[in-house]
Amino acid sequence: MIAKWTHPADVREQLRKLWDRGDLLRHLITGEPAFPLKLRLKGPTSAEIAERFDAVRNWITCLRELRAVRIQWREFTHRVHGSNTLPKYLWLDNLDDALSLIGKAREAARFQVLLETLRTRQPELEPWLIRRPLRALELADGVDRLLDIVAWLRTHPRPDVYLRQVDLPGVHTKFIEAHRGLLAEWLDLVLPPETINNASTGVAQFARRYGFRDKPTRIRFRPLDERITLLPVPTRPDLTLDADSFASLDLPVRRVFITENETNFLAFPWVTGSIVIFGSGYGWEALARAQWLLRCPIHYWGDIDTHGFAILDQLRAHLPHVESLLMDRATLIAHEALWGREETQHTHDLPRLTEQERDLFDDLRDNRIRPGLRLEQERIGFAFVEAALRGIGS
Repeated sequence: MIAKWTHPADVREQLRKLWDRGDLLRHLITGEPAFPLKLRLKGPTSAEIAERFDAVRNWITCLRELRAVRIQWREFTHRVHGSNTLPKYLWLDNLDDALSLIGKAREAARFQVLLETLRTRQPELEPWLIRRPLRALELADGVDRLLDIVAWLRTHPRPDVYLRQVDLPGVHTKFIEAHRGLLAEWLDLVLPPETINNASTGVAQFARRYGFRDKPTRIRFRPLDERITLLPVPTRPDLTLDADSFASLDLPVRRVFITENETNFLAFPWVTGSIVIFGSGYGWEALARAQWLLRCPIHYWGDIDTHGFAILDQLRAHLPHVESLLMDRATLIAHEALWGREETQHTHDLPRLTEQERDLFDDLRDNRIRPGLRLEQERIGFAFVEAALRGIGS
């Protein structure tokens, strides 16, 4: 029964929860929660007072030891011990008392300095501080550098330079990259709306959103026909271009293959008038900038598993005419001895699959053939690959 009563440890736990929610730090900004602060109190019932009077007195003694807590009393009469008082409410009269009980006075003092700094340098950030006071406290040691970045961007909106070129003491590329999520929250509050590209979202598009130069996306490809030449180099060159340069190519390409496996990319057989693209390492949006790809048949060769079909579906969002290669039921069944297991499956619907692809995807997703079934593309024999390419024609 005694365990149900509010003890000093319970009082501290109430306050720790307020701290963990950020409420005690938020009080320094908004005044909420208001003090005096009433704490939850569960005490003995009338029957418990009568039956366990000594335990009740010990309980009261323990509560009295919480010197920062003010006890509001009520009178009660015991049939043997006469008139007595019992705690009715527990109150904390100010924030300092609350902080001292949980040992957070030093952290709150740091936060107070942080609050004054932000109010002085970037007062528009106060709404963020109200929402995320504990996150702000984590950043206290680096806040001046972060505010320097914000101030620099206010002075240089959409600067059209690389992050490496931001010239501020103590600020380097890795520091900015490590804090892109936080800086995005701050910059959205501070910068004029017209300087923000709202079409670019997420940490990966930080540079584009705020007008920095982004690292060029690179596309790796190989001509599969010695008559397709870009440089005076030996046959079967392995080439890499930035996405804009790739988009501007003017080559006699009649067919394009895309594969996700590097070995398959390097060993891809000769095909007249064709190139093969290594699909790993860049988004399909960059590939879609090459308008000349819209004039070429494109064949995507990925793993026969749920993620392979998800990548195919994503690719078709940018290049709708893409056809799958060696991602059919016949190929899967022919390689049963080489089946593997997909540990984590993609389960969302894929609207851009053909009827046959969707039927196979559903069988894989719903584990109708075997749980987690997958066939990795590198397990397919090259005689099988060459036969499929002959079937495509030139």
